[in-house]
Amino acid sequence: MLKMNVDKVPKIMLMGFVSYTAPWIHFYRNTDEHILYIVKNGELHMRENGRDYVLRRGDSLLLEPGLDHEGTKKAACDYYYFHFKHPGMSAVEGLNPLELAKSILLEEQAEFEEDTSYYFPKLHRLSDKNSFSQMMHALNELLILYRRKHYNRGLTALRFSELLIELSRDYFLHKLRHEGGKGSKAVAKVHALLDYIHQHYTEKIGSAMIEREFESNYDYLNRIFKETTGYTITRYVNKVRIQHAQELIQATHMSFGEIGYLTGLEDPYYFSKVFKQFTGVSPGQYYKQVREL
Repeated sequence: MLKMNVDKVPKIMLMGFVSYTAPWIHFYRNTDEHILYIVKNGELHMRENGRDYVLRRGDSLLLEPGLDHEGTKKAACDYYYFHFKHPGMSAVEGLNPLELAKSILLEEQAEFEEDTSYYFPKLHRLSDKNSFSQMMHALNELLILYRRKHYNRGLTALRFSELLIELSRDYFLHKLRHEGGKGSKAVAKVHALLDYIHQHYTEKIGSAMIEREFESNYDYLNRIFKETTGYTITRYVNKVRIQHAQELIQATHMSFGEIGYLTGLEDPYYFSKVFKQFTGVSPGQYYKQVREL
């Protein structure tokens, strides 16, 4: 497992795609860069620091700087490669992947969470055909950006960071759904619901809409949501709305009516009531507090 600070941007040294139709074996190397391989087809047989890996369709392997690596067997293979340096990436040991998955995927419930770390698996297989298809599309777009050279290098680095984060999310969601038992599957469902809320908090989110979206009984969803996050669905939706309202009060000169509308709380009285429930003060009092700082 590797830990990555997403506040820091990787420096892309080299990236590309190769297709070996005839059996081929990787050469020996020791480099000061991280190297990520993602296999599209075939097999890639690798050894790093004495440990052997066999990569097949949809597999990714992240090689670390300063460690010897080489091929162990000839095979035909199509794969993407990324050589990069990352000042905020390091190996970590002794972590429980399932517990880590639960804490990472439910980070949205933490108040004012400042941790900007993502955890990245050394070896991972994309969880399903849809994930594989989306990843191949993203990889091809990334290569197009990279080949346009210097003008797009900054954007390429940011897109590559996004790709690493998506691989991390896919890995931990797979852990929850397939290795964590019944309780962990509920956590994965709650994670999907959290994503939905953060995407649609400006809209009216009712029980019927949620039942249709998740094809599950609302009372069941509400129960597992509260057991996992400590909030009912309605209360969490309002929590997200008020957090965004606070941001708008701090950063803009919009009226409270406009802010309520933009955060899904159109009724001015209800907006003020909910705002005070979560912050302890009215919108007007909060405005004075932040503007007087």
